[in-house]
Amino acid sequence: MSRKKPRFNVRKEIRKLARERVGTVPASRAIIPKLARKKPKHKKALEAEE
Repeated sequence: MSRKKPRFNVRKEIRKLARERVGTVPASRAIIPKLARKKPKHKKALEAEE
């Protein structure tokens, strides 16, 4: 048996045309919570309060 011809998909065609015009979309990144972000290695020295 031969394979079935793939069905025309409007959504895929629209996305394909958009990628040609605009370009590919950058990959998504997970947002890291503020508390879990890397803290600076060297803390700023405290200045004299006087």
